[in-house]
Amino acid sequence: MPPQRYFVDEAGDGVLFGPKGRNRLDDLDSMRFFMLGKVSIADETVVADALAGLRERLLANPLYASIPSFQPNAEKTAIFFHAKDDHPEIRSKVFETLVGLDFKFFAVIKDMRSVLAYVRQREKRQATYQYHPNELYDLSVRQLFRKRLHQHPSCEVVFARRGKSDRTESLRDHLRAAEEPSRRAGSTGASPQIDVTAADPRKEPCLQVTDYCLWALQRCYERCETRFIAALWPKVSLIRDLDDIRQQNYGTFLTRKDPPPTESAIKNRRI
Repeated sequence: MPPQRYFVDEAGDGVLFGPKGRNRLDDLDSMRFFMLGKVSIADETVVADALAGLRERLLANPLYASIPSFQPNAEKTAIFFHAKDDHPEIRSKVFETLVGLDFKFFAVIKDMRSVLAYVRQREKRQATYQYHPNELYDLSVRQLFRKRLHQHPSCEVVFARRGKSDRTESLRDHLRAAEEPSRRAGSTGASPQIDVTAADPRKEPCLQVTDYCLWALQRCYERCETRFIAALWPKVSLIRDLDDIRQQNYGTFLTRKDPPPTESAIKNRRI
């Protein structure tokens, strides 16, 4: 049996402080939320062919071929889809394609205000403590895969490459930590084999799907623009808003069985 594969990417950078310890959350353009997401895809070949075919059609259409991000020397849309860089008209075409594909989307959301409050408390308790964005990333990895990995005899987790550092061993350790609650709950199955790889989204089309799902979720939470995530809502398996504790102290869980977030709900969430 082939391994279960997940494709993982992030939205937001998890950075709290600028030069001289300046609080970046005070900046008007700062991101309020950090998100980590993954997709599992029924047939990866179908997805790769659909995105490649879409790019070829767009490049052959003079209406789109002159868009700056489509120029080969820009090394952007002409090579791979990336929601942040893609022209709105191109982005619309990608979303229309994704709606017709078979995949599942999972995500965890951390409110950077809550992260800052935790860091300040930790600094008071431990004078030598210094926050690093990897800490938030690794926590999000554990939460994203919590009680998931034991469901398959083997898993391959493909992370979007972050910079030049190779953190695959560290990420494997955090995936093992995510599996621990299942063992404590009495799971009798053997521990799954977990393979971790880092890939360039330019070369891995399935990571481009994760990127677009996260962009839609980020647009919802950061700008209260819900139409993109609403379009992908049938693909949502589970979104965990870990710091929305208005109703439950463990956060808020959303699935496709729930209605997608509304503009008013997100505005209330941001207060």
